[in-house]
Amino acid sequence: MRLPIMSGVATGAVALALYPLFKEDGTWFWASFGALLVVTAVGVLTGRRPLPAWLAPLAQLAAFWVYLTAVFAGSDAWGRIVPTKDSVVALALLAADGFSDIQRYAVPVPPNPGIILLTCGGVGLIAILVDLLAVRLRRAALAGLPLLVLFVVPASFLGDPMSWPVVVIGALGFLGLLAADGRERVGHWGRPVLVRRTPSFVAPRPADTAGLRLSGKRVGFAAIVLAVLVPSLLPTLEPDPLFGFGVGNGRGGSGGSISFPNPVANLRRQLTLPAESTFLTYQTSDNLPRYLRLYSLDVFDGDQWTMTQPVGRSEDRTSEGPLPPAPGQGARVPAGQVTTRITVSEDVRDLKFLPLPYPPGRIRIEGDWRPDRDTLMVFSHTDTAEGLTYEVVSSEPKPTPSLLKTSGAAPEAVRERYLQLPENLPSGIRRLADSVTESGATPYEKAIQLQDFFTTDGGFTYTLQAQGHDGSALVDFLFRSKAGYCEQFAASMAVLARTLGIPARVAIGYTGGISASGRWEVRTRDSHAWPELYFEGVGWLRFEPTPSGPTGQASASRPVYTFPEVDTDGGDEPSTSPSTGPAGADPSSGPSQAPRNPMLDRDFGGVPLAVDEGMPLAAKIAIGAASAVLLLLVPAMLRWETRVRRRRAYSRTAVRAEAPAAPGTSGVVAVRGTAGQPTAAAAWAELDDALCDYGMARQPSESPRALAARLAREYGFDAEARASVEKIAQAVERMLFARSPGETGSLREDVHRVRRALAATVPRGRRIRAVLLPPSTLLRMRAAGTRVLDGFDRLGNIRLRLPARRDA
Repeated sequence: MRLPIMSGVATGAVALALYPLFKEDGTWFWASFGALLVVTAVGVLTGRRPLPAWLAPLAQLAAFWVYLTAVFAGSDAWGRIVPTKDSVVALALLAADGFSDIQRYAVPVPPNPGIILLTCGGVGLIAILVDLLAVRLRRAALAGLPLLVLFVVPASFLGDPMSWPVVVIGALGFLGLLAADGRERVGHWGRPVLVRRTPSFVAPRPADTAGLRLSGKRVGFAAIVLAVLVPSLLPTLEPDPLFGFGVGNGRGGSGGSISFPNPVANLRRQLTLPAESTFLTYQTSDNLPRYLRLYSLDVFDGDQWTMTQPVGRSEDRTSEGPLPPAPGQGARVPAGQVTTRITVSEDVRDLKFLPLPYPPGRIRIEGDWRPDRDTLMVFSHTDTAEGLTYEVVSSEPKPTPSLLKTSGAAPEAVRERYLQLPENLPSGIRRLADSVTESGATPYEKAIQLQDFFTTDGGFTYTLQAQGHDGSALVDFLFRSKAGYCEQFAASMAVLARTLGIPARVAIGYTGGISASGRWEVRTRDSHAWPELYFEGVGWLRFEPTPSGPTGQASASRPVYTFPEVDTDGGDEPSTSPSTGPAGADPSSGPSQAPRNPMLDRDFGGVPLAVDEGMPLAAKIAIGAASAVLLLLVPAMLRWETRVRRRRAYSRTAVRAEAPAAPGTSGVVAVRGTAGQPTAAAAWAELDDALCDYGMARQPSESPRALAARLAREYGFDAEARASVEKIAQAVERMLFARSPGETGSLREDVHRVRRALAATVPRGRRIRAVLLPPSTLLRMRAAGTRVLDGFDRLGNIRLRLPARRDA
């Protein structure tokens, strides 16, 4: 019976790895937990009868089908339990909805019924396979293959590494399954002949395999610890999804849709990488940097920003000519033509979207690349961008503040798509948007006030330590912590803009990077998110709510049209009033002969942007070495703490002793003074540990007096050391055997004198080891580990006994 139960426990332990795939809702867990209970219960019941191996899985499948019908299609079943034709159709339709939702949502996914059905069904089928392999076919090791599937699913969909506690719990579940299988196999060898006597009241075990089980557990626990600790000590690499697929990975047709990863997860991962690597380099015709956009997120469901599946038409291929016009950009807005030549690093993998300045007009590139007409994201079904060099010609709008102030209302189609907000959006967010922009008369002025609120007026700070982008994190960012990185700033400004009736979306890509040898170099740390707001006649414009400069994201820059004092003088170049100083050129501004970005002069006094290169390698090595040294010094620190605690005890006077433990107890004599007074037990325990640390034998049968005499004789104690060891022995004997032990003076000097005499008789290496790696402390640590493993062993001894069947 133990093996079927452990099969279910192992499946449940590994299934916990699925929790990052779902939003904060336990529906998937309880549905899967019920499926595990059903499969495990049927496995236990069928295991009590000698049935064919193929019959148990069929019974489990039947019971599992009934469970799914009752939970997900009960209204269409007979008696809400028995499957019918209508219930089968209902489950099929629900599963189809689940597959559709998986393709549409990025993780974490909402707890839709279809997704919960697929999750519950997958966990139940894995549980049946594990039971078949481990219990019916007695191949417990092979049962790890279906369990591995549950690990592969989150590892494939998530951009972030899996949490180590989840890995440890899953590994413990699998080890428990292997241990249960091994125990049953060894138990079939027969009853052992025990060497030691056991009390008559102790029931004999089927097999005395404690030593074997203990060794197996030590190997298993050591393997788990090494699996968790060793990777943390190795140089980190950017993780790639297993097998190259993720959420929404479909194989679109020639004119259909494209798979995409989780842009927000990729952004977090690249911003927090320990080392920077070059993502791409580019050159522009005006020598100015450009923001390069990859994704456009248009859906906010209250928890996160995601993007509608992009659609690329065959007639819109980049090889067919110019791209579709930029949505909303009219003929009366000033624009400048810029050519950008981009080279993507060969180290980039599986990049299906092109990083481009917005809005792209014409792209010269090899391969089948297509734009999405609504967002102008350019992607490919079959090609990837790694190592490619391509040229982009873009007509960048250069609106003036007066033009933006007179912008008309957005079309209904734009408003319907880019003003959607969840009904349960906290009312405080709407009130905050109104209060921040109460003095703004036009959408443009309100947008400027929102940007200033995040960059200067609201008291926000830039940090990479902030976590999350869901609804609760949004409220915490806006009202409490006011600390985050570009994801929080961009998502928050887009939400506030929508509450004000300004169409908004979130773009994810890269800032302009830094200038290097006549080219602009973009690194992984330049990953960035920013909001794009829509103004009729101008189209989508970038705003920058993320603080820039030394205290913010270094390569972020504020667009020129968001400076109220900036206006155009009739030419292509923006200018400012004399009182404002040099002009602030935007990365999206028109042609210029300047060799560098004028924004550097405006914001940083002409000082080039500093790039955080990450922690130096020497510092990492030093931190790793210091951590290793501290880990090795743990036994020494424990030994020192024990010595200090005992010294306080035997440095004072003890008056009376209570009933002691039997002599010969290793290192501990259970003697305590009245009202917390110190006793000779601490001195004796310290002497016993000193003998162990210096490698000196102590016979369990030796009395304190006999031990003192032997030490003085074998190690040549002088008169003072001999008197001290005899004094300690006499104090212990009085406490052990005398009815009135009398008063015991301080033993501090005596213990110190005996330790010094013992240390003088051993080599220097032994003394150093006694300080750094004291054997007495190592033995206690080993004993503590053994007790922990014994505790797990006691859990394995729990048996469920069902009443025996009585035949009539």
